[in-house]
Order: sequence, then C-alpha cells, then structure tokens
Amino acid sequence: MKASPEHNARIAKMTFASVYPHYVAKVEKKGRSTEELHQVIEWLTGFDDEAIQKLIDEKVTFEDFFAKAELNPNAHLIKGVICGYRIEEIENELTRNVRYLDKLVDELAKGRKMEKILRTSDSK
Repeated sequence: MKASPEHNARIAKMTFASVYPHYVAKVEKKGRSTEELHQVIEWLTGFDDEAIQKLIDEKVTFEDFFAKAELNPNAHLIKGVICGYRIEEIENELTRNVRYLDKLVDELAKGRKMEKILRTSDSK
C-alpha cells in the first residue's frame, strides 16, 4: 500500500498532543505504564519527560515533532505492518517516522519485552 501525498500531508499536520492520549490509553489498557511509553518515545526521538510535556503543551505538529527529534540510529530496524502499511516500504520520511512511533506503541501494548522494543543492532 502506497501512501498518497494527501495522506502524508494529513499526518504532517496532525498534532502530537492529539494522538498522545490515545497512546497512553492504548498502553495502559494493556497493563503497561506511561513511564514505559515515555521510555519508548525517548528511545526513538531523544525527548525526555519534560520535552514530551513541552511538545504536548505547544501542540506541535508531527512535522515539527520529528524536525526537533534526534531519531535513534537503530530506528531503521523497526519493521512490519502498521495501519495497513509496511513500514520499510514507506517512502515519505515523516510518515515513516510517525509509523515507527505507532509500531513501538503497538509492541508495548502487546506486551513485547522492552529489550526487544528498544532495538539494538544485534537484536531482531
């Protein structure tokens, strides 16, 4: 499935603050904590708790969110299907980054071990 330019533009304009409560609800419903969610977000983006809250308060778009992020060098190890899209085939960098985050949140909610979620070069 190939993302359209309209789809990419819609994702870019979405605010992190509008999606964040859904991430929290998803992981907490499955018995995971907000602290674990923040650990996953920090691994991917470099944002600590204070930075995450500031980005929420500022209602930054995903475009600005990922422009400010320092993406983990192992983010390319995140693979699979999320929202009908194979992550490694997404051409638009921003859309791919948002789907990386979605995939990590899904894995956390599904009970995957943190060591597996926070990929290193030697773990798959």
